[in-house]
Amino acid sequence: MALFSSSKPDTGDMGISKEEIKALEGKIKEYHKLIQDAKDEIGKIVIGQETVIDSVFRAIFANGHLLFEGVPGIAKTLIVRTVSQTMGCSFARIQFTPDLLPSDITGLTSYQKEKGFYIIKGPVFANFILADEINRAPPKVQSALLECMQEKQVTIGHETLQLPLPFFVMATQNPLEQVGTYPLPEAQVDRFLFKLMVGYPTKEDEIEILNKNMTIHKFEHFDVKPVFSPDVIVDMQETTKTVYLSPKIEKYLVTIIDATRYPDRYKLKQAHYIEWGASPRGSIGLFIAAKANAILHGRTFVIPEDVKEVAYDVLRHRLLLSYEAQAENIKTEQIITEVLQKIPVP
Repeated sequence: MALFSSSKPDTGDMGISKEEIKALEGKIKEYHKLIQDAKDEIGKIVIGQETVIDSVFRAIFANGHLLFEGVPGIAKTLIVRTVSQTMGCSFARIQFTPDLLPSDITGLTSYQKEKGFYIIKGPVFANFILADEINRAPPKVQSALLECMQEKQVTIGHETLQLPLPFFVMATQNPLEQVGTYPLPEAQVDRFLFKLMVGYPTKEDEIEILNKNMTIHKFEHFDVKPVFSPDVIVDMQETTKTVYLSPKIEKYLVTIIDATRYPDRYKLKQAHYIEWGASPRGSIGLFIAAKANAILHGRTFVIPEDVKEVAYDVLRHRLLLSYEAQAENIKTEQIITEVLQKIPVP
């Protein structure tokens, strides 16, 4: 794929000077090289799953959180751990269990006669948080992450503390088991920029996995080197905001969201399966994720294909389907596909 598309908008449309565009292009080329280096490091230990890895990078650029869903044993945890290593960031794993308390995540206030009251920080004070099997903890515990994810801060007692930047929550859940699990509250689910479905590897990849797995090797044996740093990631997130997205594409992505809310207006065949459409946070998610996808492909501007490419990850957890849809095994992906086919591309 060429780094810069022939459909590049005019300088006047982008609202910045030629010099600023040139500087932005140079920056994105540097990021493109870092991304490839990071993928090479991740490939030392994570076999296959290229689509999932790309989505993780998009979420990092867009400064958004990730929810992974997939059967046990397909490297969800390994992906998160390996990515955090290549990012040169601190990493903490929280194993969600039914007896977990909110203070086990955020921290608590303690007292000693010599020191007085003081705060003991919880594991959430790290750059990358792996919330492993998040649906095993009750809603009260899950909601302890709401302030962290939205405001990048934690309130412990009467004190509010800022979390280290960059800050990402990457949560995993197992779709198979229902006993001993709790559904994520809708407010919690909506805080995740993407919901990623992690599937089975190909036969060829699985042969390679046999010789590169955590049963016969330790993580440290693969010598995964950091490629990024926290400061570089924060700079990338700021750069992502400056990627140009035209008014036509703004209208296009808002129309996609509108079609999930009022499907009858757009004559969707599967309209009766949609209980609730995406919220404005879905529009914001499409907006920033499309920009992140442009950077992933080395562009300073968004094209309609960027919106299409991120639509499934942004919307699959934001559409609430009816009981009839569940009974007939209708998936949100089928609804998204019909919406994308119905809405004219600008």
